[in-house]
Amino acid sequence: MCVAGPRTQALFKNATGVTRAVILQFKPGWSAQLLGVAASALTDQIVHLEDIWGRSGGDLCLELLAARSLPEMLDRVSHAIALRAHQTFDPASARLARRAIRLLEGDEVRVESVAERLGVTARHLRRAFTESVGIGPKDFARAIRLQRAVGMAATSKDWGRIAADAGYYDQAHLIADFRALVGLTPGAFVKRAGDRGVRFGSCEAEAALHDTPERLGLDFQRPT
Repeated sequence: MCVAGPRTQALFKNATGVTRAVILQFKPGWSAQLLGVAASALTDQIVHLEDIWGRSGGDLCLELLAARSLPEMLDRVSHAIALRAHQTFDPASARLARRAIRLLEGDEVRVESVAERLGVTARHLRRAFTESVGIGPKDFARAIRLQRAVGMAATSKDWGRIAADAGYYDQAHLIADFRALVGLTPGAFVKRAGDRGVRFGSCEAEAALHDTPERLGLDFQRPT
């Protein structure tokens, strides 16, 4: 059982030898108190849960291997997460980061404007954001913009229009961000999604990015 930290670039994963997998994605700003470590300590990392939780992490993995159904697996994971939530506290930095996230996911794009609306300095916001989300607010905003573009591509292949509607300066800006964050051009990403039988623009297509930079979660796979 592994913890996949937030990524600064997408990771494409082709699972082999797996008959069952359960992947939990934490909303940005919630992982630190649930996992017990700063999100920044896990950025671009994949580590065993046992290395973070100790024996309880290993015990949970054994319980999941012994589970006979998906509902039973989800029940055991939910119980473990709830137990951790009761044992930790919600730091002010995490609450600040989540307030900033709501603004960045809305109509605000400038970090300085977000900081001003929240009554803190941009430096303070960046520090809280990095600790609680694992990446800076500017990188998070880039990821949100990219996700908007992916969603819009479900109904349009006019990348110039998509770029404008998603908040990019122009199509070249969109392509540059795709290359930087995904490692592919928009067209190549569409082709990859199509080759894998994924309906582009769906949640499966967004998951094909595995993961967009602000996501962090648990990945449990049952081997063959």
